[in-house]
Amino acid sequence: MRLAFSSNAYLSYSIEETIRRIAAIGYRGIELLADVPHAWPAGLLPEQVEAIRRHLDDAGLTISNINAFMMNAVADPRQPYWHPGWIDPDPHYRAIRREHTKRSLHLAANLGAPHITTEPGGPLAEGQSRADASSIFYEELMPCVELAESLDVGLLIEPEPELLIERFDEYLEFVARIDSPRVGLNFDVGHAYCVGEDPQDWIARMAPHTVHYHLEDIAATRVHQHLIPGHGAIDFAATLAAIEATGYDGWLTVELYPYGDAPDDAARAAKEFLEEKLRTIGSPSLEGRG
Repeated sequence: MRLAFSSNAYLSYSIEETIRRIAAIGYRGIELLADVPHAWPAGLLPEQVEAIRRHLDDAGLTISNINAFMMNAVADPRQPYWHPGWIDPDPHYRAIRREHTKRSLHLAANLGAPHITTEPGGPLAEGQSRADASSIFYEELMPCVELAESLDVGLLIEPEPELLIERFDEYLEFVARIDSPRVGLNFDVGHAYCVGEDPQDWIARMAPHTVHYHLEDIAATRVHQHLIPGHGAIDFAATLAAIEATGYDGWLTVELYPYGDAPDDAARAAKEFLEEKLRTIGSPSLEGRG
């Protein structure tokens, strides 16, 4: 297993400076935010994509994932991350989400990233049934699934509190309709904890679907507020041991976007805590640096 850090904690920095800082702290991987100010696909020139590739190579960083969940660039007044959503009643808003996802898939292919993550349908509108919302999500997502297959890039759905797919059973019900090897699960341990699904209890069951992990801590209240691992109530020893037991050898990406005022400190504290936990469980697969 390898530790990566998400660039969405570094919204006050350019992507070039973000790459430099994450590498200097000792991470091996970076989750690239497909959003302003880092890599908003609709506004990226080929020269900028090449510059990102060059800075990653110079820093010795690998892209663990491309985060196509957040859409701050749209500046939707309802909420800057979830909107526009896949199941928005307005088809024009849904089209913004769909086309952003397509562009993010192309960006991943151009940069050699293994997959992108997207929201799990978005928030239900007033009076919208789950059945109708699921049907809309499926219809909007399928063109992106076809593109992901043609580009050989993963399209990962990330269950999220308060959105259409919050829980793993809901994820399993939805993806049962999709026959594609490119569709998978981004297992966010904090989100699972928020909805009452302690991650160590679900990791083995979801392992056949899990392609990538997000790590953050959550307070004992289970309120959805990302905390530095070790600052909340998640049992990381049990969680990491469960991941290790599945034979997973991919990226564990730390996602701490609320720490924009001091991202270096948050990234460093998370790395030290997680490496110690991995040593404690006797993980032979940790690749660290620094």
